[in-house]
Formats: sequence, structure tokens, C-alpha cells
Amino acid sequence: MARFVRNLGWVTACLLVSLLSGACDSKSNSGTGGSGGTSGTGSTGSSATSQPSGSITIAVIPKGTTHEFWKSIHAGAEQAAQETGVQVIWKGPLKEDDRDSQISTVENFVTRGVSGIVLAPLDDTALRAPVASAKQSGIPVVIIDSGLKSDDYVSFVATNNFHAGEMAGEQMVKLLNGKGRIVVLRYAEGSASTTEREKGFLAAVGKASGITVVSDKQYAGATTESAMANSENLLNPLRKPDGSGLTIDGVFCPNESSTFGMLLALKNMGAAGKVKFVGFDSSEKLVAGLNDGHIDALVIQNPMKMGYLGVKAMVDHLQGRKVEKQVDTGAQLVTKENMNQPDVAAVLHPDLKKWLKE
Repeated sequence: MARFVRNLGWVTACLLVSLLSGACDSKSNSGTGGSGGTSGTGSTGSSATSQPSGSITIAVIPKGTTHEFWKSIHAGAEQAAQETGVQVIWKGPLKEDDRDSQISTVENFVTRGVSGIVLAPLDDTALRAPVASAKQSGIPVVIIDSGLKSDDYVSFVATNNFHAGEMAGEQMVKLLNGKGRIVVLRYAEGSASTTEREKGFLAAVGKASGITVVSDKQYAGATTESAMANSENLLNPLRKPDGSGLTIDGVFCPNESSTFGMLLALKNMGAAGKVKFVGFDSSEKLVAGLNDGHIDALVIQNPMKMGYLGVKAMVDHLQGRKVEKQVDTGAQLVTKENMNQPDVAAVLHPDLKKWLKE
């Protein structure tokens, strides 16, 4: 009997130690997981738990990492990180058509348990599931640049792309005095931002009865190389029989790579500067094309501002401050006449070296 009592006492003591140890573990784990208990529902309200800046890690995932546009996004994100004291991790696909790579990048950051994700989805449908998974894991998501067919995000920080496309279309009508034949080289299927620009452009030129859209069904693809090849395929059938030029009067392209690819194609066939050319976004080479008269106008976004406000929105959300559901970062029409104005030049020539270690 005495042995039974001693054994019972031993078992009871072990159970007490186990329970106390489990309680300690539970307490220590409650503060981890990166998201600080936020749900990432996309509401404009406050997050459940405010996180100190030093404990916040934000993954910023662009569509691609090669174009100047994304380098400016990166610089803006780093500026916000330095100002707020958070850590930013920059990682994305090399090319803007690598859906699988971007999906796996989002999934890896969810598994890692970052505090939040700032994402430029390269496909408005394919990225829905990874974003939903992030939300379910308690990791909020801010969408930048290009829309997502979902409501599982905190805020959408981007250009009003339809309006920006309208600006391009109105400029084309002005350049052609309301009369002429034009082509549109689209960017890529599934890209919400460029699709909206294309819609806006076509809506604007559609108001001019003298404008005829000869082609708007061809796509540039994700790289400058594919854009140049597809531009040549689009333009070759439109050459005049005597080889003196093209049978069209204007061209529109909706992003940096498609604009540069078209510029190269026009140069190769000796047609640069002979048709009205409205492009989108900026880089040193596109600015040179504008200065040379080979591009008549560029509609430019403010990618540094976009990256900056994307990270700021996430920090505000994680620290319990109200975040707007949608933020318009603006767009400007740039021509040779206004390209040197201080406010325009600041966007055309961002100081990336100040924020990026390259």
C-alpha cells in the first residue's frame, strides 16, 4: 500500500511539471508568427495587435526584378523601411511571366511567418489562392501596382490605370488631330494593370470618330526581346508597298518593356519618329527616345511612391492605424516640352542609389 501511495505521488508530481511546462511554452509561443495576430482581412480598420517596428519583417514581392520600374518600387520600399525601422525582404521572379515562381515565393514567405506581404500580382487570378492562404495564416497582404480578383487584402496601392490609359488615348487623339489609323500592342493576358490601361486608351480613342483601331489583339510578352519580335510581327504587314513607311499613323504600348520593344522595332524598320507613338512608364532609354522625338508622349507612374506607400500601409496596419482600402499614386503625361520640369524630372530620374545597394 505504501509503495502504491509513493508511486501515485510520483505520477502526480510528473503531471504537474508537464502542465506547468506546457503553459510556459504556450505563453512564449503566443507572441511569435510574424503577423502579431493580425487577420489581413483587407478592412480599413485597425489590426488586432500593434507590433513595434523593430519586430516587423515585410516581404515585398514584385512581378519581376529586371525592369527599371521595379527597381524604383524597390527603392521606395527601402525608403519606407529605413524611415519606419522595419525590415524589408525584396524577392520576386526574374521575368514577369513566371507565375509559378511568384506563387512559390508567396507560399515560402507564408511558411516563414513574415509579419506582412506587399505583393504586385503578375496574374490577377493565379495569385488569389496564395493570398487567401496568407490571410488564413494570419499574414496580411497589401497589393501594389496591379489588381487581384479577390478582397483578401488590406489595401490596394496603385495608379488609377484606367484613367492613365485614358490620358494616353486623349493624347493620341490630340497628336492625330482626331483622325488616323492606329495599333495597340497589348502587354500580357492576366496583367490587371496593363489591361486597365488598354481599356482606358481604347475608351478614349473610341470617342473620336476619325480614329480607326487597325489592331488591338496582339501581345508583347514579358520581356523587351519578346516585345520587339512581336512588334515586328505586328508592323511588317502594315508596311507600304513601296517600303517608304507604314500604313498606320499611331502606336500605343501600355508598359515599359512593350514600349521599348516597339521603339526598337520602329528603329529597325526606319519608322521611328514617322508615326505618333504614345508609350507608358519610363527608363533612361525611353526618356532618350522622348528627347530624340521617336516617342511623342509617355504616361508615367510614380513607382517609388508606390513602393513607399505600400510598405507604409503595411506598417500602419500592423501597428493598429487606419489604412485606406485603395490609394491612387497618380500618373503624369510627359512630352518633350515638359520633361525637364522639376516635378516631372524627379519621377523620370529617381535617385535609386540613395536607397539601393547596387
